[in-house]
Formats: sequence, C-alpha cells, structure tokens
Amino acid sequence: MRAEETPTADHRPSPPEECPPVQEPAGKKTGKTGEKGTTGTTGRGADLAAAGAGVLLVVVAVLVGRAIERADGALHVNWPPLFASWDPHIGPGTPAAVLVALAVVVQGPAVAARLSWRALTLATWATSMAWVFSLALVDGWHDGIAQRLTTREEYLQGIGRFGDIGAAVRGYTSHILLYSPGHWPAHLAGHPPGAVLTFVGLDRLGLGGGGWAGVWCVVTGASAAVAVLVTVRALAGEALARRAAPFLVVAPTAVWIGASADGYFAAVAAWAVALFTLAATRTVRSPATAAVASGLLFGALCYLSYGLALIAVIGVAVLLISRSARPLPLFLAGALVAPAVFTLAGFNWWEAYQLLVERYYQGVARIRPYGYWVWANLACTVLMTGLATVAGMRRACTAKILRGVRTGTLQDTGRLALLVLAALLALLLADLSGMSKAETERIWLPFACWLLPAAALLPDRGRRGWLTAQTVLALLINHLLFTGW
Repeated sequence: MRAEETPTADHRPSPPEECPPVQEPAGKKTGKTGEKGTTGTTGRGADLAAAGAGVLLVVVAVLVGRAIERADGALHVNWPPLFASWDPHIGPGTPAAVLVALAVVVQGPAVAARLSWRALTLATWATSMAWVFSLALVDGWHDGIAQRLTTREEYLQGIGRFGDIGAAVRGYTSHILLYSPGHWPAHLAGHPPGAVLTFVGLDRLGLGGGGWAGVWCVVTGASAAVAVLVTVRALAGEALARRAAPFLVVAPTAVWIGASADGYFAAVAAWAVALFTLAATRTVRSPATAAVASGLLFGALCYLSYGLALIAVIGVAVLLISRSARPLPLFLAGALVAPAVFTLAGFNWWEAYQLLVERYYQGVARIRPYGYWVWANLACTVLMTGLATVAGMRRACTAKILRGVRTGTLQDTGRLALLVLAALLALLLADLSGMSKAETERIWLPFACWLLPAAALLPDRGRRGWLTAQTVLALLINHLLFTGW
C-alpha cells in the first residue's frame, strides 16, 4: 500500500528421476510430507485449473488494459498490467540466467533434500543472488543495475539535499506535496525518510552512485529467500522448508528485486518476520534477543515504506501458529525505537502519511482507474509469483485450518497454509486501499515473497515441471519486456 507517481515508460523500460525423500536430522521437527494432497497426486487437475485461471486473469488484464490505454491513456503504463515496455532482447546475463534456471530445475529438489541445513541456507542466498544478478544483467550493467535507482523519480536524486541530515529530516514533510517548494521526487515523497537515508548512508561510506545502490538492493533482496526459508522451517517443519527452497530461489520476483529498493524493503520485512518467528517458537539460542531485533527491524520497516505496516498481519499468523505471545513485549519495545528516533528528529509519520495521500492524487493516481487496477494488480501478482505459487495457493485455500487453530492441532501443511494465507490477506488489504494502483509487481515484493512457499504444498510428481514454469516465466518477462525498475 504505497503511493508513487511515475512517468510513463518511454524507453526500453524418459522423465527425470524423482528426488529422494528428505532425511531429517534426529530430533528435528519434520513436515508431514506424506499427508494427502502434499506428495500424492490428489488434486493435480485442480492445480492445473488454478494455474489456467491465473493465465486467463493475466490475458484478460493485458487485453482490457491495452484497450483502455488505446482509448484514453488512463493507465499510464506501456504494457498493462505491468509497468514495462515491449522490447524483445538478449544480453550479457542471458547465458547465466539460463544456466541457473537449468541447474535449479534439474538438481534443485535433490540438492535441497541432501544439504545440511546451514549449507542449504547459504546455497539459497547464493543461488538467489546469482538468479537476480543474471536476470538484471540481461539488460546490461548500466540499464539493468547501475541506472535503475538514478532516474529523476528515484532515491539517489535526493541525496544531495541531505548535507545536513537533521535539517532534511525535520523539513521532510514540507516537500511532500507536488506543488510545494522544492518538492521531493516521487519515490522520496512516497516514502518516509528511512528509505532515502539508506542510500545517503551508503554514499557517506564511499559507496555512492547507482552501481553500489543496485548491488545493495540485489544482495539484501536475495536474502529474503533465506528469511522465508528459516520461518517455514520454524513453523511448519524442515521437510516443507526444503521442498520450498527451490521455488524461493528461482521465483519471477527476481525480475523486480534486481534492482529496485523494494527488494531491499522485502528483505527487511522478511527478516523481521523470521526473527519474530524464532522468538515465538523458541527455536533460537536467545529468543529475547530475536524478539528485540525483530521489533527493531519492524520499526525501521515502517520508516522505509508506509504500507509495510501491513506485514503485522503475517506476524499475527505467526502468533496463532506458535500459540505464543511471549515475544510481544520485547518486540514492541524494539519496534518503538525507530518511531522515537524519527519523532525526536522532527519527522511526524502520521502527518507525512496524510500528505502522501494528497500527493498521490496530485499525480497519475487521480487518472488511473481503480475499477481496473483493483483486479489487474492481482494479475501482476500472478506474473511476479508464478503459476506454481498460484497452484500452491489453491491448496492452501482448501486446507482445513480453522479447527486446527482453535484446538492447536494444526498439521505442518496447515501451518504453512495459514502463513501464506496471511500474506495473501495483507496483499488484498493493500489492494483494496486504492493506494497501490499499478506498479505492484515491485511495490508488493515484501508480501509476494511470503506467497512463494505455497509451492511446497504441491505433489512430488510434477515438481520439476512447476519449477520449469517458474523459470520460463521469469526469463520471458526479462527478455521480452523492459520493466523500468
């Protein structure tokens, strides 16, 4: 749920052997992967139907969007529903992207099953970075990474105005409205000052410019996959986490993680949830430290993007699954730090948000039709999360979880279903707010990464087919379109 005004993009914006069953370490919580609907073939037809419905939604969004754009240009995007331009091309990242895709499709499930847990987390981060970097480099270093955060609406345009950080923070709200003196570029106006201060900090450390900013977003953004992996293990067992790992690594979300600041925001949100989960489940050496750290990250997150306060919905699901409120006091103590610091520095979050709403409707949001975007945004979500996620979400939606929540008898698959459905609820709330009309393929990255582990609910048979669908979609988007982010 975030407002941004952006100009229309006018520039290149025999079957394989099934992987062996997971061998769980002694004493570790295991996922019930033998449960009906998880590794069996039950529901495969419905999975394919759900994926087909996702394809249909995208096709309708494209056709209707093109018709609206031809009629009056009200959508302000060149290739609805995505903020992108049609631009078939290949680039220096193409061979690497294809190799990463092939490696994960062919060997990913088996490797995820056999590596030690620590090795799996490192491999997840490394492979996710390789996937994001290679996709970004399809557009070359300049257009794919270094230039993305330097356009006239982006964060790096405001760094020069933070020579005196204290004064800039105190006067931040006075530059939000479009016709105010020295108004901020769209992305600075659409976010609290924590977002631009990240890049100011990099600049002060000698890591200035679009290249370093892009690398920062890719490296941090790729770590979100590890945070989701850790969370799934703590809540739903190691077996389901290992099944989810390949889908977390090669998700189409990588197209927009490299390189947009929203990938960085997604990582902060994901680690806030992961640490909160470790504290709630007491699966970490110091649950108290994890709770405080989670609060610190969540408080900071609210000063990176206003709408990401909705990540709290996922936190509520963590409490329901773990049936524990023990981390809440320390979490809240940590979460108050960032608001206290920014308030004492002279920035009023609530006042700024109200001004942002006004600024939002000073830009193209006053023209973009809510009646189209409220459902076309969901087509963007299909494109950013892939058909395997759509099929997995179908299984999550049919899981019988209400009684399990009431009685505390949720099975591992039900726990995972509740987690991803909470993320879906947060995304739908952002959608209905009307503050996310278009460009949600990157704005909603912090929510979308929590939908991806739903693919772990899919049966073993056909898993490589679903992985292939994920990688092919990402490759097609990156090679046929210039996304502008």
